[in-house]
Amino acid sequence: MPARGPGPPGNLPRMPPTPQLQSSKYAWSLIGRAAPPKRPASERVGDFLEIYAEFDEATARAQAARCIQCPNPLCMTGCPLANRIPEWMALTAEGLFLEAAALSRATSNLPEICSRVCPQEKLCEGACILNARTDPVAIGAVERFINEYAFAHGDVPVVQAPANGRKVAVVGSGPGGLVCADELAQLGYGVTIFESQLIPGGLLVNGIPAFKLEKRLVERRIDVLARHGVEFRLGVKVGWDVSLAGLRDKFDAVFLAVGAQKPKPIDLPGAELHGIVDALPFLAQKNVDSPLVGGEPVEVRGRRVAVLGGGDTAMDCLRTAVRCGASETVCLYRRDFANMPGSRKEYANALEEGARFGFLTNPVAVLGDDRGNVAAVRCLRMELGAPDASGRRSPRPVAGSEFDVPADVVIVAFGFDPVSFPADSDFASVATDKWGGLKVDENQMTSLPGVFSGGDSVRGPSLVVHAVRDARKAALGIHRYLGGR
Repeated sequence: MPARGPGPPGNLPRMPPTPQLQSSKYAWSLIGRAAPPKRPASERVGDFLEIYAEFDEATARAQAARCIQCPNPLCMTGCPLANRIPEWMALTAEGLFLEAAALSRATSNLPEICSRVCPQEKLCEGACILNARTDPVAIGAVERFINEYAFAHGDVPVVQAPANGRKVAVVGSGPGGLVCADELAQLGYGVTIFESQLIPGGLLVNGIPAFKLEKRLVERRIDVLARHGVEFRLGVKVGWDVSLAGLRDKFDAVFLAVGAQKPKPIDLPGAELHGIVDALPFLAQKNVDSPLVGGEPVEVRGRRVAVLGGGDTAMDCLRTAVRCGASETVCLYRRDFANMPGSRKEYANALEEGARFGFLTNPVAVLGDDRGNVAAVRCLRMELGAPDASGRRSPRPVAGSEFDVPADVVIVAFGFDPVSFPADSDFASVATDKWGGLKVDENQMTSLPGVFSGGDSVRGPSLVVHAVRDARKAALGIHRYLGGR
């Protein structure tokens, strides 16, 4: 049996063990996979509250007992953080929820957030060996349960490490910035996070809708960092208000976590029409009450909305438009469902909430009325061609298949490029790749000594869990670098 850790605060009673579950490697065949409770679509489209709730204790234990404790756990291989999933599954099955949560936090700084926003079906659950016989273990839901249990029972410790006299500046308060700051603060560094917005959290706040991640959860995690001693300087645009040279003068190292939030252009005839908006400004307007969000207000109530793209951002836009009262919402995507990059879970939720999808549908122009407003999206039907060298079938247009999709608002969710700094900024001295991402070495250090980066700033738009992994690696790189100095 796994070692028993410290007991819960206040001598809370432990759940009694369930031998018939924890001792059987065949529990998976006796217990079906359970999904976390989900509010009905008719209710949830009326608000921006999270649509899922946590398992109760009995369900969490039963679902954890489905883990067969593989000697070579593929779920850990599938997780970018190599989370020690079988170990905390075993503890959860025994009712040792606080110990399980502590083990979860050992490899992840944001487990309560990753459990909500990670596409588990493509990562840990997608790699679960049970997929060969039945449904995978509900890893994400169990991870969410144990970490919410820890918060509810006051068992998320705040580490007050002795100050080591070194200072690090972190630029950006998205997941990468928060995680790097967290790791460094626990090593005794004085960390200051610079954030251009008045509300910290980056894309966790202004990009991910609250029905997937309520903002109180981000605020709670930021409060933990503040109690670690991390300082936040909000409303400061590094590269504009503060120079990189200025940061390097005042701090021993710098971590750049500015993300990739520059929208890819629509580049279609009609792109100048009124009613075409980029995805991120639209989501930020509906997510954040801040004067710095800016931009012309986007009103979709009673209007027909077409979303271009097939990723998670497109799903977020569809579901946000539904909640904002759009009369119709349709996603136009040039590939088929199998090649859609967006989460299958989010696709299913969008369908339940009333969104429609047009697969193998390629937008080729935006049509306007005589007042310069969007009136429709002209599209071509696509078909899949022969597989290329990688085995992927590329779409090709079907001759004579043009048709129009009526629309009043077009939301462009084609993806994002790394944030570009002013041409005369000293950030221009940091080496970039051909896509504009910052180049880093094996320690996440850029071409400038003492300046590190990770997450979307380096790899382009990616998963929160990738930003967490890069930031943890960068914090270790900073620690080595400053120790070496």
